[in-house]
Amino acid sequence: METVLLIVHVLAAAGIVGLVLLQQGKGADMGAAFGAGASSTVFGSQGSGNFMTRGTAILAAVFFFTSISLAALSGRGAGETRSDSVMSAPVEASVADDVPAAPVEAPAAADMPSAPEGSEGVAQ
Repeated sequence: METVLLIVHVLAAAGIVGLVLLQQGKGADMGAAFGAGASSTVFGSQGSGNFMTRGTAILAAVFFFTSISLAALSGRGAGETRSDSVMSAPVEASVADDVPAAPVEAPAAADMPSAPEGSEGVAQ
Protein backbone atom coordinates (compact mmCIF):
# COMPACT_ATOMS: atom_id res chain seq x y z
CA MET A 1 0.00 0.00 0.00
CA GLU A 2 2.80 2.36 0.92
CA THR A 3 4.62 1.65 -2.34
CA VAL A 4 1.51 2.39 -4.43
CA LEU A 5 0.97 5.68 -2.57
CA LEU A 6 4.59 6.62 -3.08
CA ILE A 7 4.40 5.96 -6.82
CA VAL A 8 1.19 8.03 -7.13
CA HIS A 9 2.83 10.77 -5.06
CA VAL A 10 5.88 11.00 -7.32
CA LEU A 11 3.75 10.93 -10.49
CA ALA A 12 1.49 13.69 -9.13
CA ALA A 13 4.53 15.82 -8.25
CA ALA A 14 5.99 15.37 -11.74
CA GLY A 15 2.61 16.16 -13.30
CA ILE A 16 2.27 19.35 -11.27
CA VAL A 17 5.73 20.50 -12.30
CA GLY A 18 4.99 19.76 -15.96
CA LEU A 19 1.63 21.52 -15.99
CA VAL A 20 2.93 24.57 -14.18
CA LEU A 21 5.83 24.91 -16.60
CA LEU A 22 3.51 24.58 -19.61
CA GLN A 23 1.07 27.23 -18.44
CA GLN A 24 1.25 30.75 -19.72
CA GLY A 25 1.54 33.57 -17.22
CA LYS A 26 -1.25 36.06 -16.60
CA GLY A 27 0.49 38.95 -18.32
CA ALA A 28 2.41 36.98 -20.92
CA ASP A 29 0.58 38.41 -23.92
CA MET A 30 1.86 41.35 -25.93
CA GLY A 31 -0.67 43.76 -24.42
CA ALA A 32 0.96 43.43 -21.00
CA ALA A 33 4.00 45.28 -22.29
CA PHE A 34 1.83 48.35 -22.97
CA GLY A 35 -0.14 48.27 -19.72
CA ALA A 36 -3.19 46.27 -20.82
CA GLY A 37 -2.36 43.33 -18.52
CA ALA A 38 -3.06 45.26 -15.34
CA SER A 39 -6.77 45.59 -16.08
CA SER A 40 -7.49 41.85 -16.19
CA THR A 41 -9.78 40.19 -13.68
CA VAL A 42 -8.67 37.73 -11.01
CA PHE A 43 -9.14 34.67 -13.23
CA GLY A 44 -8.45 36.36 -16.54
CA SER A 45 -10.89 36.84 -19.38
CA GLN A 46 -11.53 33.12 -19.95
CA GLY A 47 -13.47 32.46 -16.75
CA SER A 48 -12.50 30.43 -13.72
CA GLY A 49 -9.98 28.19 -15.46
CA ASN A 50 -9.18 26.05 -18.44
CA PHE A 51 -7.96 22.46 -18.73
CA MET A 52 -4.45 23.18 -17.47
CA THR A 53 -5.50 25.04 -14.33
CA ARG A 54 -8.12 22.41 -13.49
CA GLY A 55 -5.59 19.63 -14.09
CA THR A 56 -3.09 21.38 -11.84
CA ALA A 57 -5.71 21.74 -9.11
CA ILE A 58 -6.65 18.06 -9.33
CA LEU A 59 -3.02 16.94 -9.25
CA ALA A 60 -2.36 19.26 -6.30
CA ALA A 61 -5.27 17.68 -4.41
CA VAL A 62 -3.91 14.20 -5.17
CA PHE A 63 -0.44 15.31 -4.05
CA PHE A 64 -1.78 16.66 -0.73
CA PHE A 65 -3.83 13.50 -0.13
CA THR A 66 -0.86 11.22 -0.78
CA SER A 67 1.38 13.39 1.40
CA ILE A 68 -0.99 13.12 4.35
CA SER A 69 -1.51 9.40 3.75
CA LEU A 70 2.22 8.68 3.60
CA ALA A 71 2.78 10.69 6.78
CA ALA A 72 0.04 8.74 8.57
CA LEU A 73 1.45 5.41 7.40
CA SER A 74 4.99 6.26 8.46
CA GLY A 75 3.86 7.56 11.87
CA ARG A 76 1.80 4.48 12.62
CA GLY A 77 4.83 2.26 13.25
CA ALA A 78 6.94 4.88 15.05
CA GLY A 79 6.86 3.09 18.41
CA GLU A 80 8.10 -0.20 17.00
CA THR A 81 11.70 -0.94 16.06
CA ARG A 82 12.07 -1.87 12.45
CA SER A 83 14.24 -4.85 11.61
CA ASP A 84 15.83 -3.12 8.61
CA SER A 85 17.06 -0.16 10.65
CA VAL A 86 20.78 0.29 11.25
CA MET A 87 20.13 1.64 14.74
CA SER A 88 18.32 -1.51 15.88
CA ALA A 89 21.18 -3.88 14.96
CA PRO A 90 22.94 -5.47 17.95
CA VAL A 91 26.38 -4.15 18.80
CA GLU A 92 29.10 -6.78 18.65
CA ALA A 93 32.35 -6.58 20.58
CA SER A 94 35.39 -6.20 18.36
CA VAL A 95 37.88 -7.61 20.93
CA ALA A 96 37.57 -11.14 22.24
CA ASP A 97 36.66 -11.40 25.93
CA ASP A 98 39.39 -13.92 26.81
CA VAL A 99 42.32 -11.77 25.58
CA PRO A 100 43.70 -9.55 28.37
CA ALA A 101 44.50 -5.95 27.52
CA ALA A 102 48.20 -5.16 27.38
CA PRO A 103 49.34 -2.40 29.76
CA VAL A 104 50.59 0.77 28.13
CA GLU A 105 53.78 2.21 29.60
CA ALA A 106 55.19 5.65 28.95
CA PRO A 107 58.72 5.71 27.48
CA ALA A 108 61.53 6.73 29.79
CA ALA A 109 63.10 10.19 29.43
CA ALA A 110 66.38 8.61 28.23
CA ASP A 111 64.52 6.98 25.31
CA MET A 112 63.04 10.27 24.08
CA PRO A 113 64.75 11.84 21.04
CA SER A 114 66.57 15.06 21.70
CA ALA A 115 65.82 18.36 19.94
CA PRO A 116 67.84 19.10 16.78
CA GLU A 117 70.79 21.43 17.03
CA GLY A 118 70.08 25.13 16.68
CA SER A 119 66.52 24.94 18.06
CA GLU A 120 67.35 26.16 21.60
CA GLY A 121 65.65 29.55 21.05
CA VAL A 122 62.41 28.08 19.70
CA ALA A 123 59.52 28.24 22.17
CA GLN A 124 57.66 25.01 22.71
